[in-house]
Amino acid sequence: MDPVAEVDGLRVEVAGVTLVDGVSLTARAGRITALVGPSGSGKTTTGRALLGEFPPGARVGGRIRTPGPGAVGYVPQHPAAVLNPARRAGALLRDVAALTGGTRRQIRDRVEDALRLAQLPDPAMVLRRYPHQLSGGQQQRVVLAQALLLGAGLIVADEPTTGQDPATRQGVVQALADAAGQGVAVVLLSHDWDAVRELADEAVLLRAGRVVDRAPADAVLPALPRPVPPAPRTAPRSGGTRLEARGVTARHRTARGTVPVLHGVTVSVAPGECLAVTGRSGGGKTTLGRCLAGLHPAYDGAVLLDGARLPRSLRDRDRAELAAVQYVFQDAKAAFDEHRPVLGQVARTAVRLRGADPDAARRAAVRTLAELGLPEDLALRRPGALSGGELQRAALARALLAEPEVLVCDEITSGLDPTTRDVILAHLAGLRDRTGLGLVFITHDRAAADTLADRTAVLDAGRLITCG
Repeated sequence: MDPVAEVDGLRVEVAGVTLVDGVSLTARAGRITALVGPSGSGKTTTGRALLGEFPPGARVGGRIRTPGPGAVGYVPQHPAAVLNPARRAGALLRDVAALTGGTRRQIRDRVEDALRLAQLPDPAMVLRRYPHQLSGGQQQRVVLAQALLLGAGLIVADEPTTGQDPATRQGVVQALADAAGQGVAVVLLSHDWDAVRELADEAVLLRAGRVVDRAPADAVLPALPRPVPPAPRTAPRSGGTRLEARGVTARHRTARGTVPVLHGVTVSVAPGECLAVTGRSGGGKTTLGRCLAGLHPAYDGAVLLDGARLPRSLRDRDRAELAAVQYVFQDAKAAFDEHRPVLGQVARTAVRLRGADPDAARRAAVRTLAELGLPEDLALRRPGALSGGELQRAALARALLAEPEVLVCDEITSGLDPTTRDVILAHLAGLRDRTGLGLVFITHDRAAADTLADRTAVLDAGRLITCG
């Protein structure tokens, strides 16, 4: 197959730190090349280099050849970052389709064809909604449809299958396979080894910014460690209710009025208990978590902390209430100020919510980050110089510095390498058992839910199917 894009001897350095060193790869038409390796190994830096994008202040060496402007599509791990929050998905896709001309009927047909190729069920519903009203899986496939409408000859897909339920994940896998079948070159950045085995014609293993192996996936992946979740405890803590959602019915606004996304959901978590929240993408899991944390005030019903009703909006919660219920976002990068060092942003939580002395807060931040495997020299960098896995650990540390009573974790193990995933799960398990921290663990990671959770709540189409 003809090369569509080539990277030869890529070197990227930021503030004296080498992110990738001598990386080379070739993306060919109709073939899928997977970049694998631990968090911080240089996968995203290499992938974004194909888009001509580098961290601020980067010194770049080597040679990059791509199909040209507009011919490289990007499906990021957190697709909301590249979708306009003020525009509905349908308006966005129709505008993209109109760039190549045609009648309104032809434009509509091209949008429908792209959505079909992107494996999006119920496209009419998706096209009416704003990005924040779509699940992560739906957002990802909208971005993929956008790339297909632009006629991309190369698609860079960064962790496109992580944080998805099995059906959604398989839809994304099939969409990427279909794109390759249309002659598109795909560069897949992934910790999802099953997806890599199913899709990749070649796997490139990166460690510390260098290529250490290049071969078919079955030859490369055995060199990586398998995840080892923490052992389940035999005697869960029992006690009263710490946090409860009582009869919560939440809504999204659309062009046709408000649409309910949760229907009378009642769940609770006790001190020292982990409640896993699972279900299909678009089922309402993240909306429930955001209601608990005061991030989605448009709901009926009540959220109670130790029996007292919490204000619906975090803007109306006092400092103690804000500290008590903390939320860790799936998209850690979007939760940080890109212009300030990570360490200061982590420490600020203790100062703002607990009134801690700044020096003491900084020491606590350094200690907590180290416990999560993130050394101080990394934390002193700005967010753009950290990998997604490193930022995820920083986001968790920031929430923990509030010393919360309940921690709402939204897909925080998705997109992590096995070692980092194990560190985070073990740390959460230890806090749950030692301090009585309540956990609401929103996840599609079945192994993590089975080992960390005391109970599991299953949501589907906004309704609580079971909890036990």
